Amino acid sequence: MTKTEIEDSPGFEVVCRDLFHLYSTAEGDVVALRSVDLKVQAGEMVALVGPSGMGKSTLLGLMGGLFAPTTGAISVGPYDLARLSEREKIRMRSIDVAMVLQNSRRNLLPYATVLENLAFSERALPRPRRKGSQHWMEVLTNFAIEHLATASVASLSGGERQRVAFAAAVVGRPRLLLVDEPTSELDAEAKVAVIDALRSLNERDGTTIVVVTHDPAVARAAGRSLTIRDGRVGSQASDGVEHLVVGRDGALQLPRHILEHLPPHSLVALQLEGERVILERVHREP
Repeated sequence: MTKTEIEDSPGFEVVCRDLFHLYSTAEGDVVALRSVDLKVQAGEMVALVGPSGMGKSTLLGLMGGLFAPTTGAISVGPYDLARLSEREKIRMRSIDVAMVLQNSRRNLLPYATVLENLAFSERALPRPRRKGSQHWMEVLTNFAIEHLATASVASLSGGERQRVAFAAAVVGRPRLLLVDEPTSELDAEAKVAVIDALRSLNERDGTTIVVVTHDPAVARAAGRSLTIRDGRVGSQASDGVEHLVVGRDGALQLPRHILEHLPPHSLVALQLEGERVILERVHREP
């Protein structure tokens, strides 16, 4: 992809291939992700859902180049993350990939005003993409925080800082936006403003969005949701229909409402009927 093509591309495709990631602890290695294959189409909005501690935030951090997978490959638009130096990853996050992490303090300059934070976010952009103060105010209005423009970030509440973090992330119209728990610190009214702003960024500007969430309203706003369990992509849902995902090793994670009828060590039989696979519990006499 040439420089001109990158500049003209509204959203980046994200491809993860056979990702494994381990964390080392005093008790030994912990597997956070295992054999994850995932493609997010350019301009798509995808929600990563599932229980806490199952690898969702790890996957988001890998997509943003915050750290490298133990094994596997990730491409973000024209970027092969394995080939980038740390300096190049920082530049990628300054220009094309924006992240909003949990704990809004990590995303902002606390000593600066809200407008100064937005100006700081624009500083690394190519000159044609710098919109200036009028655009900054429009972005603040989208998140219903225009009245905080001249306030110091240090003086804001947690929910206000969260919305400022969003405004700073999207002010440069990134090609990819990665968000971890966007509504966790927000009241009902602020949640609506954030969800509407995310939907607008995706639909109007074509920005690719990947969001980790436990909030059903955020998941519904996404075109597709992926359930991450035990470090794997277990299922995906779109248009109200859920499909299971078969892993590279043949692993299949059954949904909980099915597992309720299959206690541990249950015997099941699989049968093929045309294109359909039928799963049947086998009952045996003790």
